[in-house]
Amino acid sequence: MLGYGIMLPLLPFFVQAQDGGAAIAGGLMSMYSAIQLVSGPILGALSDRYGRKPILLLCLFGTGTSYLLLGLANSLVIIFLAVFIDGLTGSNLTLAHAYVADTTTAENRAKGINYSQLAFGLGIMAGPILGGLLSGYGLSTPALFASFLTFANAAFGFFFLPESLSPDRRESKPLSQVFSWAGQFTSIFRQKNIQRFLVVLFLLNLAFAGLQTNFPLFSNARFGWTPAQNSYFYLYVGLCGVIVQGILFSKLQARYGESKLIPAGLFFMVIGLAGMAFAAEAWMIFPAVAIVALGTGISIPSLTALVSLRVPDSEQGRLMGGNQTLLALTNIFGPTIAGISFDVIAISAPYWLGSVFSTFALIVAIMSLRRNNPEGIT
Repeated sequence: MLGYGIMLPLLPFFVQAQDGGAAIAGGLMSMYSAIQLVSGPILGALSDRYGRKPILLLCLFGTGTSYLLLGLANSLVIIFLAVFIDGLTGSNLTLAHAYVADTTTAENRAKGINYSQLAFGLGIMAGPILGGLLSGYGLSTPALFASFLTFANAAFGFFFLPESLSPDRRESKPLSQVFSWAGQFTSIFRQKNIQRFLVVLFLLNLAFAGLQTNFPLFSNARFGWTPAQNSYFYLYVGLCGVIVQGILFSKLQARYGESKLIPAGLFFMVIGLAGMAFAAEAWMIFPAVAIVALGTGISIPSLTALVSLRVPDSEQGRLMGGNQTLLALTNIFGPTIAGISFDVIAISAPYWLGSVFSTFALIVAIMSLRRNNPEGIT
């Protein structure tokens, strides 16, 4: 994630260096999400069949190759090829979560997923800062450094990472079924004990999928913020996430459990996103975002763990691949919804819509939890 954090903010500049514009840069990200929509469930299913380690190493090798191509790119064709390769093999997070599911008990599952997301968040927070510093030595320098990091990570995994999925716990379905994207994707959603919780995950991610790309426009229009002020704000957002995931979550999870943290987190998202829409002065945005960070920080790992515990060990990779597919869908539709509502309705509309999506997610979550526990949420 450090390599990803280095490269993500710089991708438009690679396009610009080859005389491309904003439309091409946006098209690259859409292509990346569309490819992951297909590759996520297949790579997850392959890890169920062959183990996490070989597929994870394959994904790291693909990502490292992608960054290397970007560092050496001299045309838009090479840039598109690099993003295509990374989209095809970019299931590192999916496999990491599956690995956590393999190696944690039911009591520690949410805590393990939370710590992995904390590591992801630290990489995303530190990556743009490091990328900005390295870009002073030329645009290719951060890309080559990110490539080196990824290949070094793959080497570390090859020599030191133990396999988490023993042969007796692996999937035994025919290989032809593994490469059936429709079959992999729909098989997860046919499991009635997790259907509604997957809907909650989709709505939760949709609530803020478009806000990262939209916020600089919102902050500039409402508060007159510059790009530098936005970068400091993103650092604040990252620190909020670290505090929630690194300090608060484990204590809250041990005391209340997933079934209480899920509705609580979604409620905080409803309030926080509405607060962002309502913020009339710049200082108001900071407590609102802290509430959103609290909401996402306790609801996402709790939901992921709860769903994981309802799926057999041999299908954890497919489940996490299905989660990545949901995320890819929200990354395709979320920015479009946010952009259209910002232009057509009001500059605060993406945040009101996010609050509405979170409200629907909260209602579905409460209904699902009560359905599984008629006595109430405990």
